Amino acid sequence: MADDIDREPVTPDSPAPAAPPRRRRRWLWRILAVLILGPAIVVGLWIAITLNFSFSSGERAGYVQKFSRKGWICKTWEGELAMVNIPGTMPEIFRFTVRDEAVAREIDQDMGRRVSLSYDQHRGVPSSCFGETEYFVTHVRAVGEDNPLAPPALPAPPAPASTPAPAPR
Repeated sequence: MADDIDREPVTPDSPAPAAPPRRRRRWLWRILAVLILGPAIVVGLWIAITLNFSFSSGERAGYVQKFSRKGWICKTWEGELAMVNIPGTMPEIFRFTVRDEAVAREIDQDMGRRVSLSYDQHRGVPSSCFGETEYFVTHVRAVGEDNPLAPPALPAPPAPASTPAPAPR
């Protein structure tokens, strides 16, 4: 009851109540920081892990049939490699992404030639901003003939059997 005596009565003319103590404001800022920065840090770590650690790596050989720079904001090089195992059969298509400009220039120069692409597979990349596929090409090398337009070499026909020349008489 002693508290009631020391307090002044509240009237319509009395000033507004004092602002909440600073301690309460600090807690509010900390909660907001955790709610905003927490998910941002988690997403940033997820992106860093998926882009820096590969799930698998390997090589595929074939003919690059499509290669273009795509994206509205984040531009990446996207391509398709036609892998033909047996001539005359339907090719299997390998879709890939290139993040390195030097590798993209090499692939562009080797269009139409048989190439071997070395790649790393990064699973779980959270956005298509880093590439539309999970296969990121890291190296390219031309395979086979130097002239991409030359028809495949056919084996030489067997030489006619030579008959011994008749002996002079």
